[in-house]
Amino acid sequence: MCYDIKTSVEAQLKRAERKGDRNAVNEIMERLVPLTDLPLYHAMGFDHPSLLIYTDRSPDFPEVATWGLIPHWVRDEAQMKKTWNTTLNARGETIFEKNSFRTAAKKSRCLIYVDGFYEHHHFNKETYPFFIYRKDKEPMIFAGLYSEWHHPETGGTMTTFSIVTTKGNSIMSKIHNNPKLDGPRMPVILPDQLADKWLMDYQDDLDKQSIEDLIREYPDEELSAYTVNTLRGKNSVGNSEEASKFFKYTELPELQIR
Repeated sequence: MCYDIKTSVEAQLKRAERKGDRNAVNEIMERLVPLTDLPLYHAMGFDHPSLLIYTDRSPDFPEVATWGLIPHWVRDEAQMKKTWNTTLNARGETIFEKNSFRTAAKKSRCLIYVDGFYEHHHFNKETYPFFIYRKDKEPMIFAGLYSEWHHPETGGTMTTFSIVTTKGNSIMSKIHNNPKLDGPRMPVILPDQLADKWLMDYQDDLDKQSIEDLIREYPDEELSAYTVNTLRGKNSVGNSEEASKFFKYTELPELQIR
């Protein structure tokens, strides 16, 4: 599961900047960033924030997209609002089978650059949020699926996305211990050198296998995590810089995360 993220403008532009095209970066800053909700110090998927994604059709120049994939077959706004709360995440094990995701899994894959994500730990009937990030402080690259939905009443088009998830690594097994779940989950975080493979053209079962091979847990030795202040409810720190800062809970035992 991944319902809470942090992503800065700098993280979102990391891929566009890799070619050193300052004109492209300036265009993104002037034309696209104002259409997003960036920066997102803490964003919850259920609020459906808009950010930047890199798609298979535009690998190096991002598009504005809203979190919560709306499949092309959704018939009206009422159905749309029911659907996109259930498509914030896409289980990697079934993306080629589920009706909501199988078209996107074949034809519309994307990358989402973030600073890190938040997950909640359960202890003594209370929940404690953790911030998970790369030890080298580089942006995480999430594997995603996207879809274009054409509003039948307004004629407008929405680009929406879902974050692909997989089973959790050993760090997530310590943090993500929700008793209602079968086991820990985490977003599919792509190593830098494999990100382009997620955007590859899909032709046949061999390509399907290559995509499925990327859906695996991220090495825990490359991640770290710490507790942060309340993210939800009336005492939430909200979308502020405080969201990802360390906060100590004296009642919570040390989880031995490095």
